[in-house]
Amino acid sequence: MSNQTDQSRAVSVVILKGGVGKSTISMNLARQLTKRGRVLFADLDPNGHATNGLGYEKAYRGDTHLGNVLLDQGDATVGDIIRETPFEFDLLPSSNVLEDVEKELAGALQGSARVKTKIVDPLLGDHYDYIVFDCPAYPGMLNNNALVATGNVIIPLEPGTSSIGGYKRTMDRLIKPALEYIDIEVLALVPNKLRERIDHRTEDRELLENLNTAETTREKVPNFARITDEEFEAIDCGELRPPKPGIRYSAALSKSLKEHQPLLDYDPENTQLENFEELAAIVENGGVDR
Repeated sequence: MSNQTDQSRAVSVVILKGGVGKSTISMNLARQLTKRGRVLFADLDPNGHATNGLGYEKAYRGDTHLGNVLLDQGDATVGDIIRETPFEFDLLPSSNVLEDVEKELAGALQGSARVKTKIVDPLLGDHYDYIVFDCPAYPGMLNNNALVATGNVIIPLEPGTSSIGGYKRTMDRLIKPALEYIDIEVLALVPNKLRERIDHRTEDRELLENLNTAETTREKVPNFARITDEEFEAIDCGELRPPKPGIRYSAALSKSLKEHQPLLDYDPENTQLENFEELAAIVENGGVDR
């Protein structure tokens, strides 16, 4: 495990499915954590959605990149790659050659531990209180590296059977195999992109009911998405006005990326920020606090 302390923590935001909002959640989580300490936001996703979304296209296509450090190519250090941002966190940008880097990691000595030894161990605690990794949407060496380096994961989920399938794939193909070798803590399961009523049999209702009623998942649901059995019954009986749980589908979240900003900087009064604040507290505390 890395040199994490009660005051510092690294976390991977991961699910083996694209389009769930993983980059948006990880970026806004990193931004919210800046209220709690020094933060590095690390983009391990080769598509560079977060890196480019924040306006660092030049870094994404730069000659000096993360692969130089992970594969000991040349004399580049991790400090040469990290960029300061206007958002109070530093950025370790993705690169357009990360897919090639991933292939080379497969043949490298201790290839699954390079992110831990080259990034997290030297930086966490001494330089940063929190490191947030945005991970690829497929299994492979970069995801393996993130798990070994952090030992903590946040899994975003959107309504629909494909997202539930993505969650099951993530557990079966990524988390469970890794648990044979390292300790991994699922800090939170985050319902994202919700927009439908939950007093009807919608996909939103199905996702929330599945997560909140299953013994293996309900304690991992943040308070902003927690609905008890009794509350579901009261909603169905018309005794409780249906709440709007989870991170809601929001035009502001999409527009903020087009403006190359996290939500806090684009729309500081947005009500969704309360949810990202709770996610930051979950990372700080090492789990959901009821």
